[in-house]
Amino acid sequence: MKIKDLRPGMRRVNVTGRIVEIGEAVEVMTRNGPAIVASAILEDDTSRIKLSLWNEQISQVKVGDTVKIENGYVSTFRGQKQLNVGFYGKITVIKEE
Repeated sequence: MKIKDLRPGMRRVNVTGRIVEIGEAVEVMTRNGPAIVASAILEDDTSRIKLSLWNEQISQVKVGDTVKIENGYVSTFRGQKQLNVGFYGKITVIKEE
């Protein structure tokens, strides 16, 4: 699937793209307790989307890596479309920069 085709509410999303930016990691309080989250920008040849990285996912990737997101979902946060790996999803680096 291509990033331009992603719509809020979509589930079981599989997409491949390149990490072009990773924001600063911050600690947040979730209903499951404290967690660390960072926003990244994922792009392919069609578009870009914000990607949420949680806890150990943050250290798995770096700018320039090509990654595959499996079983992700698309939501809206603060009016922006966002791709989430989620609890049941998986992020895999398929090509390191």
